[in-house]
Amino acid sequence: MKKKIITSHISQGSLESHLPAILKLAKDRTPSYCCFTNVHMLIEAYDDPAFNTVVNEATYAFPDGAPVAKMFQKLYNIEQERIAGMDFLPFFIEKCDQHALNIAFVGSTDSVLEKIKVKIASEYKNITITALISPPFGKPWDNEAYIEIINAAKTNVVFVGLGCPKQEKWMYEHSAKINAILFGLGGAFPVYVDEIKRAPSWMRNNSLEWLYRLLMEPKRMFKRYYYTNTKFLRLASTQIKNK
Repeated sequence: MKKKIITSHISQGSLESHLPAILKLAKDRTPSYCCFTNVHMLIEAYDDPAFNTVVNEATYAFPDGAPVAKMFQKLYNIEQERIAGMDFLPFFIEKCDQHALNIAFVGSTDSVLEKIKVKIASEYKNITITALISPPFGKPWDNEAYIEIINAAKTNVVFVGLGCPKQEKWMYEHSAKINAILFGLGGAFPVYVDEIKRAPSWMRNNSLEWLYRLLMEPKRMFKRYYYTNTKFLRLASTQIKNK
């Protein structure tokens, strides 16, 4: 079940409640894709109707950001947990090991992907990594070749780390041809291998993870956060007022 937040349809329910269906999609190698929706993605979707379609047609669009999760209470009187991509990646890799699933990674750098390979090999016995794909920067991507590699190896799960909105558009455009469930996880790859530090738990628990990223990368993130956060507050307030 999904609920409308701004213009996007966001999945309701705990991760545990969705887990059996997600694992079935993975085991059956059913073409499907999942978004992890934060304020930035909601505003991208509001500003771009075509991208809103990408989010709304996702098999799951989990409430990644705490402000998104809190909107369930304000609009629908529903207590909704945050399902963050940063947390989901290590959690679901463990589930993949428990169920002996084949996994692939698309995105990030060769260096980060190699660290992921080493980490998983050292910590898990039942996972097979079928592909580590770092698409070239500034050059055309051979998506058909990527899809062939993923499918030929009977991949169950593809973790996609291309950043928003690129990864969601990539999944939307190609998921029908990929016999696996795809998860768009933004910057989770380098965090998973400790190449980038995540915000401390007290900031995450108080909806301040965005502030941590702003402090770490002020030049790159200021304009984005100023625009998206301000616009989200205005649109969210209007939706709450008119509910």
